[in-house]
Amino acid sequence: MRVVPHPLIYDWNRDATVTTGPRPVAMLDDETLRDGLQSPSIRNPTIDEKIDILRRMNVLGIDTADLGLPGAGPKVAADVERLARAIADEHLAIGANCAARTVIADITPIVEISQRTGVAIEVGAFIGSSPIRQYAEGWTIDYLLRHTEEAIGFAVKEGLSVMYVTEDTTRADPESIRRLYTAAIRAGASRVCIADTVGHATPSGATAVVSFVKTMFEEMGVAIGIDWHGHRDRGLDVSCALAALEAGATRLHGAALGIGERCGNAPMDLLLVNLAMLGYIDRDLTTLGAYCEAVSRACDVPIPANYPVVGADAFRTATGVHAAAVVKAFRKGDRALMDAVYSAVPASLVGREQEIEVGPMSGKSNVIFWLESRGLTADEATVDRIFAAAKASNRTLSHEQIRDIIGSTSRS
Repeated sequence: MRVVPHPLIYDWNRDATVTTGPRPVAMLDDETLRDGLQSPSIRNPTIDEKIDILRRMNVLGIDTADLGLPGAGPKVAADVERLARAIADEHLAIGANCAARTVIADITPIVEISQRTGVAIEVGAFIGSSPIRQYAEGWTIDYLLRHTEEAIGFAVKEGLSVMYVTEDTTRADPESIRRLYTAAIRAGASRVCIADTVGHATPSGATAVVSFVKTMFEEMGVAIGIDWHGHRDRGLDVSCALAALEAGATRLHGAALGIGERCGNAPMDLLLVNLAMLGYIDRDLTTLGAYCEAVSRACDVPIPANYPVVGADAFRTATGVHAAAVVKAFRKGDRALMDAVYSAVPASLVGREQEIEVGPMSGKSNVIFWLESRGLTADEATVDRIFAAAKASNRTLSHEQIRDIIGSTSRS
């Protein structure tokens, strides 16, 4: 679904002085089933739950999914193979990749799973790149280059494509990035991934490092895909991903609900919504809530009520002034206006509706709309009693409380 701003909204986000020409199509890589499961607070899903989540990614049109790191052990390898077989057996459109350290021992099980299932699996070969990481590990740049060349060369020889992932790229110096990426390209990597591993980047920093890499590739005369993998330690994850895309990244990584190590990854759900609203993708996002709920159940991750777009409160209001504007838009018979007058995200984009509740900050229009939208009579006595109860309450009335009041009114 392509999002068109309401004609009464002047959209500075699309101002011609900021963005010119058509926007490129953005690709997405879903890390929920690998990097997302590194969260210390989640429950590791069963394989059936993982397959269900993979199917939901496919329905959303997500381009690729990280199926896991099979080099971590037999159980992970078995799950990765089951997921790959689901892609093959169900003819899913989603592509597959797997994480691996830049060592042949980690890449070998990916090769074997790909050969057994017939699924082309991209290798996401990662290695630390920043000076601080090199110092902590006791690595030299020559050590990194040697492992890079050996691992990528092996994967390419076995017929697999490689995304070369430099961990902590956003704190690495330009010369290290240049030497590592040059070695990776010469060894046969088809993509590189700029990783903001600890959520260090600001949007301007993301722009700077992606622009540096893009310019470097242009000077080398090579066509190499650029991925952006961001974390949310500073809460700048989505904005950094969008800045990276504007600067030249072509595939963004995320995980459902932002799960992952420490504060987590950029939320895939919010990336989808923002990319759709900015015109980078044209997708049916009406199953976005079901995707997030499936991950919430499988990983025991509650969705906060005020979580953007898929949280229970995302399209609810009990405030009188806000609700009155939404109701007036409804009475004009203009769904787009109802979606836009007090919401940045159209509820219809994700298969939801604006909801009017009744609470201590409500006006009588809230009560009347609540009743009428449910086919109930909004007579003066009923409205007054509900309104009085709402004003005396310290929180929004539940639907059960309102129905109890209606029942007591009809009996009196």
